[in-house]
Amino acid sequence: MRIGRPLLLVVAAASVMVAAGCGGRSDHSTEIVVFAAASLTDAFSDLGAVFTEIDPDTSVTLNAAASSELVAQILDGAPADVFASADLATMTRLIDAGAHATDPVVFAHNDSMIVVAAGNPLGITAVDDLVNDDLVLVVCTPEAPCGRYAAGIFDRVGIAPTPDSYEANPRAVLNKVALGEADAGIVYTTDVRAAGDAVTGVAIPDDMNIVAEYPIAVTAEAPDPAGARAFVDFVLSPAGQDILAEHGFTSP
Repeated sequence: MRIGRPLLLVVAAASVMVAAGCGGRSDHSTEIVVFAAASLTDAFSDLGAVFTEIDPDTSVTLNAAASSELVAQILDGAPADVFASADLATMTRLIDAGAHATDPVVFAHNDSMIVVAAGNPLGITAVDDLVNDDLVLVVCTPEAPCGRYAAGIFDRVGIAPTPDSYEANPRAVLNKVALGEADAGIVYTTDVRAAGDAVTGVAIPDDMNIVAEYPIAVTAEAPDPAGARAFVDFVLSPAGQDILAEHGFTSP
C-alpha cells in the first residue's frame, strides 16, 4: 500500500507513541489475524498498513466479511486474534459463547445511507421512494448487521418495501448498484464514500436513521494475544481514530 501524506502524519504520531512505550512489539516476528466487518475493509487495511509501518516485524492479515459470517467462523474454530463487528448484537454472540479474551469496546460509529446509481437518474430523495414496485432494491441479508439496520430504518419510516435480493454484506449491495444490477440499496455512509464517483448517496435524516456501533475485542483463542491487544490499542488510540475518521467513521 502506498501511504499518502495524511497517513504518513499518523505514522509519525503513532511512532512517537511507540517510542514513549504506548505500543509496538519489535522483539519477534508475528502475524495478527483480524476478522472485521466488510464495511471496515478500507479503514482496517490502512490501520494494518500503518501498524506494520510502526512494527515491521508484525504483519496484519485482514479477513473482511459480514459480521454474522465472521463470528460463525470464529465459533467454528477459525484462527482469529481480533474481532471487529458492525453491531453489538453480533459481538454478543462471541461474548455469550465465552470466545472473548477482552471486554468489547465500541471504537467507531457509522450511519446508513441510500445508495443509487451515479447521478441519481431515478431521482430518489427519501426512504419512502424505496417502496416503488418498479424499483430494483437490494439490502443486506437479515442476519447481517446492515440488514438489521435497514429493517429498523424501514420500521421507523413506517414502510415495508420488498427487496429484490438480499446480499451477504454492504459491499455486495454497493457493487450491485454500481454495476447497474440494482437501482437502490441501503449501505453505510462509509461505503458510499469509498465508492467515489461510481455511485451517489442519498442521506437518511437522523430521526429515521440508526447509528451503527462497532465493537472490537481480542478473541479467547487468539494465536497471538499480545499482538492482538497491541492492535486493539492502536485502533482505540488517537492515531487509529484519525485513520477511521479519514474513512468517514465517527468516534463513539
